[in-house]
Amino acid sequence: MTESRNRLQALLRRALRPNPDPMLRAVLEAAGVGMALLDAEDRLTAWNSDFAGLCGPMLPPRDGLPLTQLLAREGREEVLAALSGGQKQLVTLAGEGGPKLEAERRPLPGPDRLSVLRLARPASRPPEQAAAAARLQAVGALAGGIAHDFNNLLTAIAGSAEAALTRAPDGPAAPELRQVMESAGRGAALVRQLLAFARQQALRPRVVDLNEAVASMGELLKRLLGSRVKLALTLEEPARRVRIDPTQLDQVIMNLALNARDAMPEGGAMRIGTGHAVVLRPEQLGNETLPAGRYALLEVSDSGVGIPADALPRIFDPFFTTRRDQGGTGLGLSTVHGIVRQSGGFISVDSKQGEGSRFRIWLPRHDGPADPPVPTAMVAAPGPALPAPAVPAVHYGSMPVLLVEDEVPLLRLAERALRRAGFEVMSAGCAEEALEMLDRGAPAPLAMVSDVVMPGMDGLELAGRLRAIWPDLPVLLVSGYAEAALGRDLAAERIRLLAKPYSLGSLVAELRAILPAGAVKVS
Repeated sequence: MTESRNRLQALLRRALRPNPDPMLRAVLEAAGVGMALLDAEDRLTAWNSDFAGLCGPMLPPRDGLPLTQLLAREGREEVLAALSGGQKQLVTLAGEGGPKLEAERRPLPGPDRLSVLRLARPASRPPEQAAAAARLQAVGALAGGIAHDFNNLLTAIAGSAEAALTRAPDGPAAPELRQVMESAGRGAALVRQLLAFARQQALRPRVVDLNEAVASMGELLKRLLGSRVKLALTLEEPARRVRIDPTQLDQVIMNLALNARDAMPEGGAMRIGTGHAVVLRPEQLGNETLPAGRYALLEVSDSGVGIPADALPRIFDPFFTTRRDQGGTGLGLSTVHGIVRQSGGFISVDSKQGEGSRFRIWLPRHDGPADPPVPTAMVAAPGPALPAPAVPAVHYGSMPVLLVEDEVPLLRLAERALRRAGFEVMSAGCAEEALEMLDRGAPAPLAMVSDVVMPGMDGLELAGRLRAIWPDLPVLLVSGYAEAALGRDLAAERIRLLAKPYSLGSLVAELRAILPAGAVKVS
């Protein structure tokens, strides 16, 4: 027994090398469940294909990935404590946003303090629930996959129109250019809805008072709903606090309210209420499982026509609508579902035809104080996308900005915008080309601006390579993916993320914001 244990320990120690032992790979692949090896500092060193499949394409395992970055932020400390104690735990992965996974962490004997992390899907669900979950997961993966390329196209379209409009704001083509930018803005709004469903949109969560958030929407909703719909707010005291992006919470309330209004063409009554719930054991909510815990509740109910029974299982599917002839797109409820799930919450619907519908949202309660309020803009429909005000050029000396982008139209647009703003620019079409330029003696960069997703080396790895040489190098990354989907805490790494599609003025402003005060050279 001792000899076998020593052989296993030797095998596991070899897994800590850059290229894990093939025998270890074979052992992991034969496990039949998702399995990964953690080193003494709880970083991934080896894993099998089942583990990678459970992590998904938006959070691929990589050597050295800390366990903390693998887990969603909400409830992370409690999950880590439970795993350290050897308990089985339902966990949500960062950027994954789907059903919770069963996780278990077991220490291995020996002085190296290695451990094995096991991931598996919970007990099987009825076939119809499994099929529905698989359908939603497939559509979500498709939506997230196309978002990056679509955002690149929108950035190029809007950026070209913006550059032309900046040069001739009163020219004969100005109205058409503004129409191009407005259409690009609508396309960007559509992408945001798809990303919301795929749970990959960029969020700015804050701790908010749920009652205050609902009350602040009251007057706006009364104007939008019209005189034939009687709106009642029933807000439970004491108020509960939740951690969510306030703008996205507004969108959830707005979408549910407008959906209820459309279900009452002859008028009726709508109620928006808040409450709380303590769930003692996991409960089934449609195709998902509500974990045990303490929740704040948000309810939106109406006295409308109700939802047909055969439509209820698909009500949150994107592009599914029962009001196609009335202009319904089928994105409103799927967007709500995506925002709620990406925020760590759950949603259910009860409805009977002729008696109305009730949507209930469970959001994890937050015990800390609410963050100071910040102004939020509620956008009911995409408005015109206008160019940012012209920014006077400032000289930044001879040090160039390293600009890395694999989409040639975006590379040229960004390069021209940065040069007009006073920057010297050194452009590269990929990370490898950028490193080759620096190896050939190109000057040290003032800052780096790079796309995240590129063929070969990505922007995050390139930033790490350059920071190894210049630790204080300012880094601005641009991406169509949310920070959580990248599996990194960018703020802790002093990296700023600019979401695509972006305006050229925003690109310049974000770059200037990360530069040290002494970087500006006044001529």
